[in-house]
Amino acid sequence: MRDRRRGQPAGAGSRGAARRGPIRPQLLVVNLGNSRTTLARFSGDALESRVALTTRRRTTDECAFALSQAMAAELGQQPRAAVLCSVVPRLTGAWRRALERFTGAAPVEAGPATAPLRIRYGDPATLGPDRIANAIAARERHGAPAIVVDLGTATNFDCVSAEGEFVGGAIAPGIGLSAEALAARAARLPRVTLEAPERALATDTASALRVGIVWGAAALVDGLVRRLAHEMGGRPRVIGTGGFARWLAPECETMDVVDEDLTLHGLRILWEANK
Repeated sequence: MRDRRRGQPAGAGSRGAARRGPIRPQLLVVNLGNSRTTLARFSGDALESRVALTTRRRTTDECAFALSQAMAAELGQQPRAAVLCSVVPRLTGAWRRALERFTGAAPVEAGPATAPLRIRYGDPATLGPDRIANAIAARERHGAPAIVVDLGTATNFDCVSAEGEFVGGAIAPGIGLSAEALAARAARLPRVTLEAPERALATDTASALRVGIVWGAAALVDGLVRRLAHEMGGRPRVIGTGGFARWLAPECETMDVVDEDLTLHGLRILWEANK
């Protein structure tokens, strides 16, 4: 269920501000992942625009320049508030400083201390803030109990109890990472394009790799979802998100819905709880 709503600008009529709609706060969301950094602008609860950058080391000035370029090219109106989610600690400081310079205020940083839900995890400080954002958005947008399957560099399984609490999950290697590792470490195995195979009984090496990588990933998702759901009890709603979600979901038996913007909305909801 991809959220396709678009916020509308307040009407500018000749009768002035009395005819205008309510002012919708502008928020900049920065989701700093291992492979990709997503910049998104919200107007109220509507996701207006986004830009994706390759994650790499940047200075504060370079981060600020990237923000300026993104605003000029895609994001439009400059927000005055920001929320930052980073799973790459060595890059967090530069983005934090750039966002403060850009918006005039320190960003809200996603983490256990800012999460508007109870976290039942051994050491919450070791929990990725993207997983927290996923749990928040799953509860608010899809209801609880829920299992979020985030298919990115890693494949994360984030579980929300019927009471709306984050209760743990699982982490597995991502699809792209698995494919790259095979090609890098096995001399006779080539790199292949990742697409759904036609049959499991492959008769050539490229097809055999696709079967193992693609349907193997789907089987991993289904197997872990079933185990997690059994331990959670009830019938959790299973939500796919992340770069590979829409592509892999048709190959899975347990996926209920794909919400590609889930993490971004979770960060918006987290910011709203802390503003």
